[in-house]
Amino acid sequence: GAMRSRAEVDATLQTAKLNPAELLPAVHCLSFGPQAGTGDCCLLQLEPGLCAELEAGRSLVIRGEKDEQAVLCSKDKTYDMKIADTSNMLLFIPGCKTPEELNGDQASCDIIHSQIAGFSNNYWELRRCRPKLKKLRKLLMEDPYEGPDSRKDQTSTFSKYTTEDLLSLIQASEEEILHQLQIIDACKIEGYWRILEFDYEMKLLNHVTQLIDSESWSLSKVPLRTCLEELGSLEPREMIEHILLSYGRKYIDDAGEVYFEMHEDKICRAIAQMLLQNAVKFNLSEFQEVWQQSVPEGMTARLDQLKGLALVDKTSRPETIFLLKVEDLPEDNQERFNSLFSIREKWTEVDITPYIQDLCAEKQTVGALLTKYARSSTQNGVKVYNSRRPIS
Repeated sequence: GAMRSRAEVDATLQTAKLNPAELLPAVHCLSFGPQAGTGDCCLLQLEPGLCAELEAGRSLVIRGEKDEQAVLCSKDKTYDMKIADTSNMLLFIPGCKTPEELNGDQASCDIIHSQIAGFSNNYWELRRCRPKLKKLRKLLMEDPYEGPDSRKDQTSTFSKYTTEDLLSLIQASEEEILHQLQIIDACKIEGYWRILEFDYEMKLLNHVTQLIDSESWSLSKVPLRTCLEELGSLEPREMIEHILLSYGRKYIDDAGEVYFEMHEDKICRAIAQMLLQNAVKFNLSEFQEVWQQSVPEGMTARLDQLKGLALVDKTSRPETIFLLKVEDLPEDNQERFNSLFSIREKWTEVDITPYIQDLCAEKQTVGALLTKYARSSTQNGVKVYNSRRPIS
């Protein structure tokens, strides 16, 4: 359209019964530019922290494979992306001045012609979410590391994953991924992230605990150097160090020597897993006896070391214990509860907590999750939870 004149603007104001004295003297005349209709603009609503990331020159990444819901990641956080529709059309006008800017700029011409470069009726809204890390373990478990002599490793057809590969496949920020790799005790072998096959891991751990025993070391002061010297002929030195890092806390004494303080709970837990994975169910008291005999001298095996790994059935006679690993359960909240209620109809809060704790979003409690996905009743004076929906 043709450019408007001041007279036309005043005539329009009069028709609209607006008093020019109450308005700012400058008038924006808007027209659609040639590219305005292509709709290739997306709006993203950012919280101040993410805005600061971009302004500081860091990037945000959208992650997800074709069949996954996209997430946006900063260096250390993950956000769900949802489209929010708006009832007002949003117009993009390059160089548009706000009333405050016009007020401060008295010399501004009183008719400003602006072109609309694009428009949108929706924007992407970000919600902080739990990083989707279950897949990380799943990918690495396709091909666990069985040690340097494994024939399988030379002939394996499975993909191996570098940090870059994981960043493109896992819906989580880099820091969350690296932190999770540490939690699952992954190690880098020839540039690829691997998880040790459980029997191989136990073989390594056994070497270390036997050495501790034969040298009569304190469990809180295991010397790295001697471990490497003594065990280096049996297994690669980096594997010995990896197992010490997985099952101990590294520290350096005043003389600059590296020592490890062994994690009693983690060692006892691993030995319990080894015993339990060979039986469907185990008589509880027999299990506790065998377990205590199997842990290193000076360690105490306690049932609370098995949270999220094994479950005690107090209703059976005699009481039994069986393996139930939280990492084998679904990541989705509803599916997680469905699978738990199909394993056991009624749960006490103490029993179910280790199996749903990881589902809690920021500031969410286990109680809130139970209120949403379960119904409670009282059985012999104990509060129990069962499914809100029939379990097929």
